[in-house]
Amino acid sequence: MAILGVESAIFGVDDLDRCTTFWEDFGLTLKSRDADESVFELPSGSKIVVRRRGDPRLPAFYSAKVGVHETIWGVDTQEALDTLIADLKTDREVTVDPDGTAHFACDDGSPIGLRLWAKKQVVSQPDPVNAPGNIQRLNVMRKWRPRALPKTINHIVFFAHDYVASLEFYINRLGFRYVDHSRGAGAFARADGTNEHHSIFWVSTALPVAPDEPGFMHIAFGLEDIDELMIGVNYMEKKGWKNQSVNSSGGLSRHRISSAIYYYFDNPSGGEAEYHVDTDYLDDQWVPRVWDWKFGSLMWATTIPSFWAGEVEWDMKFDADRSSLEPFRRPPNAQVKPPAGKLPDGLEGLTSEDEHAI
Repeated sequence: MAILGVESAIFGVDDLDRCTTFWEDFGLTLKSRDADESVFELPSGSKIVVRRRGDPRLPAFYSAKVGVHETIWGVDTQEALDTLIADLKTDREVTVDPDGTAHFACDDGSPIGLRLWAKKQVVSQPDPVNAPGNIQRLNVMRKWRPRALPKTINHIVFFAHDYVASLEFYINRLGFRYVDHSRGAGAFARADGTNEHHSIFWVSTALPVAPDEPGFMHIAFGLEDIDELMIGVNYMEKKGWKNQSVNSSGGLSRHRISSAIYYYFDNPSGGEAEYHVDTDYLDDQWVPRVWDWKFGSLMWATTIPSFWAGEVEWDMKFDADRSSLEPFRRPPNAQVKPPAGKLPDGLEGLTSEDEHAI
C-alpha cells in the first residue's frame, strides 16, 4: 500500500464566489476562504481547493480551461513517499514544497502531486433494505435526511490523447492497478491503497464527444446510499444547479462497468461533479475486464439515452494481460478525431450527446 486516493483536487476557476456557493450547496464543508481561494474538506480528509485562474500556485498545463489544474495524491508513509519521489527524479523535474508535497508532470504532461496523508477512516451506516420474504428492517423506518453530505472523493476523470500511455505511467511509476477497459473509449485504474472500483479514468480525445485537447472531465464523491443521492439531487435542483446533459448521462442511472449509481451536475468550477453510490469495491484479486462501451455504460437509467435504444448485447471479456489495450494506443502524429462518419471499431452509434456513455 502506498497511494491512498485523491488528497486534494485543485481547481482553477473564473468566478470564485459562484464556485464556492456550488460546493457549499453540494454538501462540502468550507474550511477556509479568502479573496483568492476557498478550501473544502470531506470527512475522509480529502480537500477541494478552488483558486482563481492565473493564480501563480496553479500549474500552467490546463490553464486555458476551468477545472482541476492539479491532482494531489495522498501517500500513506514517508518511506513510500520518498521512494516514489526518488524514482520520479530519475527522469523528470520534481519540486518539493517546504511541507513535503512533491509536484511533477506525468508523461502525458498532466500536473500531479504527492503528499503524505493521514487519511481519516469513514464510517457509513446505510439503512438495511427490505424485500418480500427478506425482512432486514422490522418496526424501524428509514432515516430521514435534509441533504447529501459527501464523505469521500471516489475518483477523478480526465481526457487524454493516449489513454493507454497515461494508464501505463500510473501503473509503472505510481503503483496503480489496471481495473477495466471501455473498449476504444478509456481505461480505469485504482490506487493501490484504496478499494473503490477506480480512482482515475482517462477518456480518449479521439472520441467525437471529447474535446481535442487533454483536460478535466469530472470528479465523483461517495455518498452512503441511494436515499442520500436522491435528496441531494432534489436539494441541488432547488438551489438552481442542473444536469444539462441528462439525455447523455441518463439522469439518475447505474453503470454496469462499476455497478455505481450516479448523478452528474454541471459544475461552474469546470466539468461535472458527480454523486456516487454503491460502487464495486476491489482488491488485488480482481481480474480486469474489457467491455463494449454500450454494454458497460448502463444497467438502467431514468432517461434512456439515444445510444442505448434497442437491444444492447452482452459484451464483456477478461483482460488480465491487458491485450485489449494495444489496438487503442494512438500512433504518433495520428489525427485526433476520426474521419467524418467514421468511429473507432466498437463505438458505432456514439454521438455528441453521449458524453457519459463511456
